[in-house]
Amino acid sequence: MKFQRLALIGCGLMGGSFALALRQAGLVQHITGFSASEKTRQRALELGVIDQACRSVAEAVQGADLVLLAVPVGAMLSSFSALRDTLSPKALLMDVGSTKCDVIAAAQATLGDRLNVFVPAHPIAGKEVAGIEHAEAALYQDRRTILTPLPHNSIRQIKMASEVWTAIGSHVSHMTPEAHDVTFAAVSHLPHLLAFAAVNALTAQAQGAALLEMAGPGFRDFSRIAASDPAVWRDILSANQAEVLTQMAHFRNALDAFENALKQGDTAALQQLIQQASDVRSAWTLQAGNACNKASED
Repeated sequence: MKFQRLALIGCGLMGGSFALALRQAGLVQHITGFSASEKTRQRALELGVIDQACRSVAEAVQGADLVLLAVPVGAMLSSFSALRDTLSPKALLMDVGSTKCDVIAAAQATLGDRLNVFVPAHPIAGKEVAGIEHAEAALYQDRRTILTPLPHNSIRQIKMASEVWTAIGSHVSHMTPEAHDVTFAAVSHLPHLLAFAAVNALTAQAQGAALLEMAGPGFRDFSRIAASDPAVWRDILSANQAEVLTQMAHFRNALDAFENALKQGDTAALQQLIQQASDVRSAWTLQAGNACNKASED
């Protein structure tokens, strides 16, 4: 398996790392790239992530047999529209979006008879820092990538998508789009939202800055993902709104239980709640393909 031309739409951390990984594995001959920012395009060129900086999505996609959409999920609709007319019917088109139902809806609304070449994907990888400067070929090594194939996809397209991610070190799993969005609302989207909210709650206090100065490793570990890219997470939380709100309701119920135990001075109930969480967390281990020390799930 080798591609003649990769079109990278979105030259940031995720897209740049994909391009570098493919290049390192010897799976692509030429890489074109487009980002809305000319500065980013030129930087990707300077760093050797891409071979050609393009001024439009259509130009980048022209003649590509592999296309990766590595833009925020809020930009998927416009990106699909922009690439539709130059997308080869023989190409493989994938995304790296952290939500799937909305991305698929955008593809269905725009791609027409090219919909069958789109295999939705979500690599469970990332960092707290964004940008092409932080791209690395090893980002997807030993991480899980979720594919949510469409009924329109051929067995060959699905197999090719799996082989691409496997070739750069990922462990590939398949899910329905609906199951994907429910799952990641619980294990990724809500945790990010809670980290954002916890930091905001701390700093909103009059003595917030002084409190933050005293924070130690526990706060560091808990709040790590609060440093994630704001635009990316704005789009993710908005796109998966219904499932995130459902998870927020579950969290409020759990928080209420702790609040009631504290208000009532019920130390036995408080300990039981802590014990319950401790037992679950102690028994839980990262599944194969999800472990990485320095990358955060997205």
